[in-house]
Amino acid sequence: MREREGGKTFQWVSGIVLTIGGLLFLLPFIWMILSSFKPEGEIVQIPPTLWPKSFTMSNFNYLFENMNFGVYLRNTLIIVLFSFAGLLLNAVAGFGFAKYDFKGRNALFVLVLATMMIPSQVTMIPVYLILNSLGLTNTMTGIVLPGLVGAFAIFLFRQFMSTIPTELLEATRLDGASEYRIFLQIALPISKPILAVQAILTFIAGWNSFLWPLIIANDESLYTLSVGLSLLKGQYAANFGLQMAGATFMVAPVIALFTYFQKHIIENFSISGMK
Repeated sequence: MREREGGKTFQWVSGIVLTIGGLLFLLPFIWMILSSFKPEGEIVQIPPTLWPKSFTMSNFNYLFENMNFGVYLRNTLIIVLFSFAGLLLNAVAGFGFAKYDFKGRNALFVLVLATMMIPSQVTMIPVYLILNSLGLTNTMTGIVLPGLVGAFAIFLFRQFMSTIPTELLEATRLDGASEYRIFLQIALPISKPILAVQAILTFIAGWNSFLWPLIIANDESLYTLSVGLSLLKGQYAANFGLQMAGATFMVAPVIALFTYFQKHIIENFSISGMK
């Protein structure tokens, strides 16, 4: 009886501590989001206010009307969309390594994994020279092409799809299903948890793309939101309202996507635990 009461007390104390810690971690984000709707004078006033006295959209309007954030948003969305197309390519490669036995499969997979040990900074110059020889510098194609596939994503898909029962795939083949149908209607639905995780990682990588677009493009019409936010920080360092609005615009979609796919991530952990 005492052990049960002690366990409940521990749960209550743990819940209170975690709640307080979570609120402390959320406070900077809440401050940032609410400050993006404040006039500049209210942001710098002493004592500070958490909730805006008067909501204003002037900071966001200025970003899109005077800072070309509409162009940056379009370019970022293009990169994200092509990254999701690359996600499908990674899934196909992972399925091939997991469920098809072909000559040199293990050696090729080890070679793919070996590329993970090479820092991206090392390959930037060779990739740039290759794209420059193809005339793809300062183009959207040159920005999105190097990020279509990745060794880490292939590795995750391969590890997860290896757990799909081979008997299930063989039974589907006996029913007359093609390999494309097996992948699209059997392998992908079973792989929803890892797809959700990779979708979040892919979106974050595409949404926050900064260094490569800055290197490959010298035309402002090809810049991304991250590059635009860096320009905003340099040009309007003293305008905290604009900086808060730009940061909010960058962070809010990532939080929304994570919230939407959270149940699939938890499902992935549950499936891993049952194995």
